Amino acid sequence: MKCLFIEYPKCSTCKNAKKWLIQNNIEFEDRNIVENTPTKEELEKWIKQSKKEFKKFFNTSGLKYKELNLKEKLPNMTDKEKIELLSSDGMLIKRPLLITDKEILVGFKEKEWEEVLK
Repeated sequence: MKCLFIEYPKCSTCKNAKKWLIQNNIEFEDRNIVENTPTKEELEKWIKQSKKEFKKFFNTSGLKYKELNLKEKLPNMTDKEKIELLSSDGMLIKRPLLITDKEILVGFKEKEWEEVLK
């Protein structure tokens, strides 16, 4: 199973996740979330496939999220507006993202990754 690993290379959580993938011999394609931000179509598909709420895909601890006051704005936005916003700036997306055939993993929780990937 080959995975798509979407990361921000300077992010320590992403570095830990990448190291974990390598240590566990999991094949992956690496993608920089800022240089190659997920498209609206990709995000729609992944969010639907993940069965997770939209908020889980937002980097709620990021500067951009706070600058744009998204904590207040998100509840009043449509799904379409949320997708537009996420696809406009990779720094708004929670990372890393790991896309597998079966699962969409958002953020790095080693236990969750082990359950899905082993």
